[in-house]
Amino acid sequence: MASFKTPTFQDRAALAGKAKQKALDQLKARPPVDEALMAEQRRAWEAREQVLADERAARAEARAALKAEKAAIVAAAIAAAAAAAELKAARLKPASAAEMKAARDARFAARKARK
Repeated sequence: MASFKTPTFQDRAALAGKAKQKALDQLKARPPVDEALMAEQRRAWEAREQVLADERAARAEARAALKAEKAAIVAAAIAAAAAAAELKAARLKPASAAEMKAARDARFAARKARK
């Protein structure tokens, strides 16, 4: 029975060289690239990419429209809240001294007219 022999550096270098040469031979043995086939594949790939880009643009446009619609709803709600707050403030605002005097004089004149 043969015992295991540790390969020397030269043995390992030779094996690596053979493996490298084998890989180069396989690479050289590949069939040449068919330019027409490659051009057709590139056109198909570009067509797919264009379709995907159009879909992405449509989705982005839809998102932007939805966002604008939501912003319009929020703006309308804010405007309604501001109008309600302004109306409430107008009702709660005390009358000026001149307005109060005019109202008092009108009530006084109405009382005198009833007598």
